[in-house]
Amino acid sequence: MIRALFAAALLLAAPVRAEIAIQEVTSPGGIRAWLVEDHNIPFTALEIQFKGGSSLEAPDKRGVVNLMTATLEEGAGDMDSKGFAEAREALAAGISFDSGADSVGVSAKFLTENRDQVIELLREALVNPRFDQDAVDRVREQVLSNLRANEKDPGTIASETFDALAFGDHPYATTGDGTVETVTKLTRDDVVAAHKAALARDRVYVAASGDITAEELGKLLDRLLGDLPATGAPQPGTAPWLLPPGVTVVDFPTPQSTVFFGEAGIPRDDPDFFPAFILNEVIGGGRFTARLMTEVREKRGLTYGIGTYLVNMDHADMLLGQFSASNEKVAEAIKVVQAEWGRLVTDGVTPEELEATKTYLTGSYPLRFDGNGPIASILVGMQMDGMPIDYVTTRNARVEAVTMEDIKRVAARLFKPEALQFVVVGQPEGM
Repeated sequence: MIRALFAAALLLAAPVRAEIAIQEVTSPGGIRAWLVEDHNIPFTALEIQFKGGSSLEAPDKRGVVNLMTATLEEGAGDMDSKGFAEAREALAAGISFDSGADSVGVSAKFLTENRDQVIELLREALVNPRFDQDAVDRVREQVLSNLRANEKDPGTIASETFDALAFGDHPYATTGDGTVETVTKLTRDDVVAAHKAALARDRVYVAASGDITAEELGKLLDRLLGDLPATGAPQPGTAPWLLPPGVTVVDFPTPQSTVFFGEAGIPRDDPDFFPAFILNEVIGGGRFTARLMTEVREKRGLTYGIGTYLVNMDHADMLLGQFSASNEKVAEAIKVVQAEWGRLVTDGVTPEELEATKTYLTGSYPLRFDGNGPIASILVGMQMDGMPIDYVTTRNARVEAVTMEDIKRVAARLFKPEALQFVVVGQPEGM
């Protein structure tokens, strides 16, 4: 789970065209969405997220939402798997489904001339999936193959060990892909039940970008989603944060160890979030000038790369990092990370570092909102995170407003070297 969140965390830094005009649309049936109209190209991207994901699962049903989501395109209505694939191809449509710890995602990309047919095809997949036994069995074997491969992957082992230490008996503690044992026991009835639990109107978030008007989108949403259940399974409660400090070594025969490390984070709606965002960029962001890249890679040659991330989930907030290093260098690398964690608190950030980081974050912000697909994806993510609709026009001002006093205060609040846990998968020397 943790590894998958790193990519999601980077969306916070994903630049967006600040001049885009976002409309809030409410369908006649009451379904809300955000829309950016762009009629220059006869193409639309639609993103749908159902809050909940694999965190809705019972312990003995782990992996069922993933299995259900992967089987949605394996036949719907009167179309079997082949028929659904042929219909999608004939319409030149992109339709995909995915799931994570907190959501089930649906993506659709279509030409304006094929809009109605694509929406009807997608509606069949969402409302009337077949879940044929042979399709469930086939997809299950694919999932099991991936799970067996993951059992030999150091990164997956590190991520799952970290989750287990952090979250106790909460669903976050185990992978949403399930285990070989739980997935093997899943039945078609379990998949049908997961579909009803996860895909409901009380948890849906929608964004669209492209050649579609607000009126057209409203009618489309009612047709597409109106026949889904009104309510789904209850959401899980807040995840406990049980991560102990120290180092946990998982013996694994490999010349290079994989290391996950972290501590408790900060909520996305916390007033101190933007100072924390800047601090993370200073110590471990994506640039080569980040302190950990400088100290661990450039000065000492202990790793090829190291990064840290603020990760905000629906029921937990984390400050995480990862790197790989040869077994004989891991112990030294961990000491350097701990030292830099503490130095951020004792020495703070220089005015030059703060201004350079602000310049990077605000200057890059307008550059990447480069298509209907990315626009729709980011807009639906903003809704899921509870961001206001004007976030794209106010975000840079929030970055610029961060002061040296803010940085000092939040560094002392957030960065605690004594709280760090390092999960090391490999055969590290001297540990």
